[in-house]
Order: sequence, then C-alpha cells, then structure tokens
Amino acid sequence: MEQVRIRRVYDPVDPGDGTRVLIDRLWPRGVKKSALLLDAWEKSLAPSTDLRRWFGHDVERWREFCRRYRAELGAAPEAWGRLLGYARRGRLTLLTATRDVEHSHAAALGALLDAERAEEEPTGERASPVCFAPDESGPAPD
Repeated sequence: MEQVRIRRVYDPVDPGDGTRVLIDRLWPRGVKKSALLLDAWEKSLAPSTDLRRWFGHDVERWREFCRRYRAELGAAPEAWGRLLGYARRGRLTLLTATRDVEHSHAAALGALLDAERAEEEPTGERASPVCFAPDESGPAPD
C-alpha cells in the first residue's frame, strides 16, 4: 500500500487519504476552505515564484527543476520535518492544484519523502551512511 499519495485539490475527498496536506503557496481557485478538509497547509514547501516561473511546466526542464527544488527545500527544515512526521505516522496525501501532477512539485516532494523513508531503519531512525559506519578493522593505532 502506498504511503504517500498525490492528489489534486479538485478531486473528491477519499476516506483512505490519511493526513491531507496542501503544499501550494496560494489557496486554490474556486475551492472553499471548508470543502478541502485539510490537516495542514505547508505553504513554505511550495517552490519559489522564480523557480515556478522558470520551470513553466516544461517537461524538458523537469530534472533540473527537481534539483533546484530540492535545494530550495533546505530553507524550510521545520515544514519538511512536519511533513516527514506525517508520513511516518501513516498514509499521507499531498494536495496540489497543479494540472500536471506527474511533473509538479508534489511529485518531486513525494519522491523525496519516499527516498527519505527508504533510508530509515525499522526503528524509525535514519540508517547510518557508509562513511559513518564503524571501521571493521578495529581500533585506530595510537
């Protein structure tokens, strides 16, 4: 079962959505706040206006968009931490008004969440990167 779903805000609410988080900077047009049934609105996880305009939903720029967006997320560690916490607790649905969901910040964010969770051990702690793994050869000489 998928842990992170990506859905458009215009899709009907599904009882299996789990925690529903809007990740767009602006409120979606034509949607009443009472109709969206949100658990959170993480505006700071949306790409910057400059990045969004540069991308312009040009599929040829998708890989570079993902790289730049990942770099921008470093400026929102608290929001990223909250989102990761939601994902750890169960099903998480990322909501966006974007038409092309497959080539959107929501898809990039979902992939980042999946990658982060794949690195975690069953205890919920992050796995130690190889460079920090204990040296198998024994203690260092004095």
